[in-house]
Amino acid sequence: MPHHSERVPSAAVSRRGFLQSAAVGTVIMTTPRIASAASASAVKIESPFDGAILNRRHGKPLDGKLSIPVVCAAPLSEKVTINGQAARREGDKFVGDVALSGKVTEIVAASGEGAGRGEDRVRVVWDRYSRPRYHFAVDDNIYFLRDIARKRYASLFDCFYLKTLRDLHQKYGTRFSVNIYFAADDGFTLPEFPDRYKSEWKDNAGWLRLAFHAHADAPARPYQDAPAEKLIRDYDQVAEQIHRFAGAETFAPPTNLHWSMATPDALKALHQRGVRVLSGYFQPIDGRWDINYNFDARRSEYVSKNDLWMDFASGIIFIRDAIVCNATPVDRVAPTLDPLAREPDRRDTVNLLTHEQYFWPFYAGYVADHAERCEAAIRWATDHGYEPVFFHEGLLGGKE
Repeated sequence: MPHHSERVPSAAVSRRGFLQSAAVGTVIMTTPRIASAASASAVKIESPFDGAILNRRHGKPLDGKLSIPVVCAAPLSEKVTINGQAARREGDKFVGDVALSGKVTEIVAASGEGAGRGEDRVRVVWDRYSRPRYHFAVDDNIYFLRDIARKRYASLFDCFYLKTLRDLHQKYGTRFSVNIYFAADDGFTLPEFPDRYKSEWKDNAGWLRLAFHAHADAPARPYQDAPAEKLIRDYDQVAEQIHRFAGAETFAPPTNLHWSMATPDALKALHQRGVRVLSGYFQPIDGRWDINYNFDARRSEYVSKNDLWMDFASGIIFIRDAIVCNATPVDRVAPTLDPLAREPDRRDTVNLLTHEQYFWPFYAGYVADHAERCEAAIRWATDHGYEPVFFHEGLLGGKE
């Protein structure tokens, strides 16, 4: 994820500037729904959103299924059906109920007859076994690996950074996805990391996983416009090293990319490598959406308001980062997260995020109370009934 303070080309936004703008508030730019060939008709499904991930909070249990409302817009003179059943008119909308029985359900709204028939289609995902759960990702990791390799500690946890993560795990049960670079800015690379700690990595793989993040910290936005081949080459290079020194048990697919930007082809290639969930900021700044995997304004706005969205084109679920701990003072952690737990819009799935470099005193942006900020976020999740998971397991860390 981004952390640079300098300006970068192509309307790129620094992490500090991005967060500052988000904190003071921005005007969200929206765009009308882009109609597909199948939806070029008078009837439009307004809710649910195509790619919505739904759970018990979005409908009513019905004979082992979930009945959800479907809202359509159409000329009032039309007769509208939703999945073959007549819709009822409520004000200037048409409404019907659809029962979800499988993981993915297609919803078809139709109006007119014969040559004048038109329809609109969306697909939704049912998180049947959803429960409150949280994932904790740490981005931009390389310094702790360099520290261990050069100091040759007797244990991984003689490194204060990993000890900090272990202390949080032992206190709260937190599981950490640690997203790593191949190379540091001083020339250190992963092949220099010894395999002598492999058994210790394996012993702790139940709560500590290593994943790809990027080749290196610079350049910024490395995959925003890069061909899929570039991303996969970097991915495989890091994956090979994780398997070498930490074992297959410790390796995990990443839950975000550096700067959270990629092309559609790259996303499809990541799915082929086992990536199922990616996080991003999904916030607007200076009138444009950013740190959003290059998705358009309509879909980015949906994620910003609803936290989750399935991109059927790639097969990947996208989730909004609920907080960036290194950028959030301890006394602002709870106010930042509290909206997630307010009924009836409580979110079952929360992604907590921070960045490794802010733990290190030699780093220019060092945050002295970084560990306390992370603990405050974890404590909030724990106090609100969220359980720690790895998002790459099952459906967002839950049973499918």
